[in-house]
Amino acid sequence: MAIMDWPQEKRPRERLIREGAQALSEAELLAIFLRTGVHGKDAVQLGHEMMHHFGSLQKLFAASLNEFAEVKGLGPAKYTQLQAVMELARRAMLEEVTTGSMLNSPRAVKEYLRTTFAGKPFESFHVLFLDVKNRLIDAKEMFRGTLTHTAVYPREVIKEALARNAASVMLAHNHPSGTPEPSESDMLLTRALMQALALVDIRILDHFVVAGHQVHSFAEHGQL
Repeated sequence: MAIMDWPQEKRPRERLIREGAQALSEAELLAIFLRTGVHGKDAVQLGHEMMHHFGSLQKLFAASLNEFAEVKGLGPAKYTQLQAVMELARRAMLEEVTTGSMLNSPRAVKEYLRTTFAGKPFESFHVLFLDVKNRLIDAKEMFRGTLTHTAVYPREVIKEALARNAASVMLAHNHPSGTPEPSESDMLLTRALMQALALVDIRILDHFVVAGHQVHSFAEHGQL
């Protein structure tokens, strides 16, 4: 039975308008994104199949076009739509964190980082460059690595910070297959970067480790 034949109070689109997006399941939200199903399956059933196939939203977002198209009914058009939605969400979060002091918006910073790292199957190291009032000047992916390791070069971080006349920075990287707790190498890297940046009078305000929806703050745990 097509979704249009469902009782109106059970249709995903009508429920979203009435109850808000948070009331819907992942499959129902995907159904709204998909708009239509395929032969023999409505959009909600296809949404359930997507979740079953990928196992999580993180893995769905990280899927390549070839992996995405393994599910019948999905192809380049839906893939590009999904990538566009994810990028719009990231940019919306970026707008929020640029409106004032980063130190006054820890929730917005963490949401931005969750969105930025969502679905990345490899380690990625980002630097957020701030002015003297702790406002965001720029955010850049500086280094990219494997599932478990990224090589970070302090000299490159210093060069980019000086080019932007940054007074301070925030660091962020992800743990694609682990927990957000920093490793010993994360601690050593942070100390090395603090020492290197101090030579040019640039402070590290925080270092975030992102693992899925979890975000660990060095500053909040007294690790800076």
